[in-house]
Amino acid sequence: MKRSMQLIKAAGGLVKNEEEKYLFIFRNGKWDLPKGKIEEGEKTRLAAIREVEEECGIRIQKSGKKICNTYHIYEFNNERVLKKTSWYKMKTENQNELIPQLEEGITDVRWLGPGDLMMVKQNTYPLVRDLISPIG
Repeated sequence: MKRSMQLIKAAGGLVKNEEEKYLFIFRNGKWDLPKGKIEEGEKTRLAAIREVEEECGIRIQKSGKKICNTYHIYEFNNERVLKKTSWYKMKTENQNELIPQLEEGITDVRWLGPGDLMMVKQNTYPLVRDLISPIG
């Protein structure tokens, strides 16, 4: 029997601040980058900015170039889902008060420098590890 897969499109950001630190969220027991589903009719880049702002309680001041698309498969309600995520470089300044979006299961939001990334790499998803490998 052939099973079809639902495609979910998402977008997110690798956000850097003025101290050369990067924004990470902690959700479902793992470090991750902020991202979320693209709404019907929404442009991908705008969705990425909206999701980062909602999940972390900050304002993005500059959206840079697209980094890449990533794909992964997971099970949800006994159905296989293919998630395509578009990633963008982003910058912000003076955004030190971070507010995790608790209703999305985010329990922590932090700015982390390159020296802190080993902690993230030891407890994250392979796709995130690949995305952050150029920074540390």
